[in-house]
Amino acid sequence: MNKFIIEKGLVMPLDRANVDTDFIIPKQFLKSIKRTGFGVNLFDEHRYLDKGKPDSDNSKRPLNTDFVLNQPRYKDSRVLLARENFGCGSSREHAPWALEDYGFKAILAPSYADIFYNNCFKNGLLPIVLDKSVIAGLFVEVEENEGYQLEVDLSEQVIKKPNGETIAFEVDGFRKHCLLNGLDDIALTLESSEDIGHFEASWRIKAPWYFPAST
Repeated sequence: MNKFIIEKGLVMPLDRANVDTDFIIPKQFLKSIKRTGFGVNLFDEHRYLDKGKPDSDNSKRPLNTDFVLNQPRYKDSRVLLARENFGCGSSREHAPWALEDYGFKAILAPSYADIFYNNCFKNGLLPIVLDKSVIAGLFVEVEENEGYQLEVDLSEQVIKKPNGETIAFEVDGFRKHCLLNGLDDIALTLESSEDIGHFEASWRIKAPWYFPAST
């Protein structure tokens, strides 16, 4: 998992509440568990005019030019601005996989579904909770200023606006540590590999019947 320290980029506004995980990545794309390759199908049912199929050539599919992701001013956005209860619905981890694979690094919203929120941290994506009024103000600023960018500084826990103003945000200390150091669940476990090895060696002596005889 890549480290998240400071990310700066264009902001894309998704102006709707209760965006569920099927909206983010439809169910037909859940067959793979590789974590990569889902970005082309992010928001698939609204991004394209036809019905998406796994392993299809997305470069030849007709785009819905009215959908915000396809508007030129938001091309290559890295910060997603959303409304309340983002990521609700089923618990599919493919949702943060698709967002991260597309290029988003941070999400700003008033609230999130709990499982989606937790899955974001495990996959290098920073979901930031901001007051509803602050989110509303950001929607106005993004709409009025093409090329609007924000800088998200996780180490200082601040968002820097183009005019120099800052917005502070809260984040759990352990989750912050993991993102700053690029540690997912596997990497966290491997940090204790020496202790795990010592435990296994001692357990082989205490309970050898748990271990098959070598051949």
